[in-house]
Amino acid sequence: MSLAWIPVVLNWAVRLWAIWAVPRRRSPNAARAWLLLILVQPLVGVALYAVFGRAYLPGRRKERQELATRFIEKARADAGVRTVADVGEPRQATAVLAARLGAFPVVPGNRVELIDDYGGVIDRLVADIDAARESVHLLFYIFEPDATGQRVADAVRRAAARGVSCRVAMDGMASAPGLRKLAPGLRAAGVEVISLLSPGARRTRRDLRNHRKIAVLDGRVGYTGSQNLVEPFDYKGRGLTNEELMVRIEGPVVRQLQAIFLTDRYLETGNVLETETSFPPLADVGTVMAQALPSGPTYEVENNERTFVQMLYGARRRVVVTTPYFVPDRPFVDAMQAAATRGLDVHLITPFQADQWLVRLAQESYYGELLSAGVKIHLYRRRFLHAKHVSVDDDLCAIGSSNIDMRSFTLNEEDMVFFYDREVVADLTRIQERTMGDSELLDAEAWQRRPAFRRFLQRLARLVDSLL
Repeated sequence: MSLAWIPVVLNWAVRLWAIWAVPRRRSPNAARAWLLLILVQPLVGVALYAVFGRAYLPGRRKERQELATRFIEKARADAGVRTVADVGEPRQATAVLAARLGAFPVVPGNRVELIDDYGGVIDRLVADIDAARESVHLLFYIFEPDATGQRVADAVRRAAARGVSCRVAMDGMASAPGLRKLAPGLRAAGVEVISLLSPGARRTRRDLRNHRKIAVLDGRVGYTGSQNLVEPFDYKGRGLTNEELMVRIEGPVVRQLQAIFLTDRYLETGNVLETETSFPPLADVGTVMAQALPSGPTYEVENNERTFVQMLYGARRRVVVTTPYFVPDRPFVDAMQAAATRGLDVHLITPFQADQWLVRLAQESYYGELLSAGVKIHLYRRRFLHAKHVSVDDDLCAIGSSNIDMRSFTLNEEDMVFFYDREVVADLTRIQERTMGDSELLDAEAWQRRPAFRRFLQRLARLVDSLL
């Protein structure tokens, strides 16, 4: 009896299963990419889908996230914070949405400093670590054992020697060299070192990352933004180094950064969140209203994407998006096009130099439709622009670790801080204007004349944009 029918039935069974299973709780772009792969190569596609296709996290981790969120909400109620501060129309919708998604309200009384000097960030951070008297908490996607990483690690060891409670968390994959070379010395000095989302310690996708960059000193001074604890890279020997943007914050919103750090620690270790020593009372030290927003696969929806989209639809005059990687989901692209079509001044700033060729091809596949809608695309030439921020009009901006791509929206643990303040936006606008001045403005007509083969590669990369 011939068994030749078995492969045929198996192939069709896989295809039918994929049509049923893949689209569930997945964006159309992601479902399309996976279905295309599985329908063309069923066995190969299913094998890859089993490893990379689902943003799967153990049930225990999701339960801990729910407990942590309830803890944050209870702490808000105990502190008398029951409603989102009034930031005025049309910003209130953004503030309410971010609070409901991430559990943190808008809080006034903050002092904010934007720092776009790579070495200056490290100088300030080391100085704040040296001044710490109670606690040093660092959470960074990349913590390298190079000169920059070693300098920060030395400061942490000095703090531990003074009796300061020091905790360092780093991504288990991106910071693997730091975990091998820096962690033993830090632990010997009494520092708690935590590996986040380590492949060997979890049953989940190997490409999930904790992409956050957070420092909290004494529960009173906070940092976040795009910069890792690593020497600025030199991409392909072309003399291009990273250009970043970090924010140094004092005031009540630092408690929210502290809560994000301690939540990640709790998710990884199961140790109970702290309340007294880690969350000291913080008096108002400035006038900035701010709000932190965590996002990642432990949340039910894409917190950062949804809030960014709300920001764009609430814009009245101007939108500026700065990101090194622009491979967004459809709602974000639609929001940018809608803003430009209704006459707003809409800008996308991204590096001229690409460090990931496939990502760049997928990114370029969006340029035509954005240019047609009237979006101005600026390709920054001086350095590799790694900063991540979005601003609308002259009174709202978001700065943090999230790229404008589906990986940051869906797979990475990210953090953004939203600033409802004209002075902060004015400072950011000065940085944006300088950046645009050092950029090449993409010409729509010239872009339409790009080689046919390049168009083909861009369209091909677009088919797998959800897998990048």
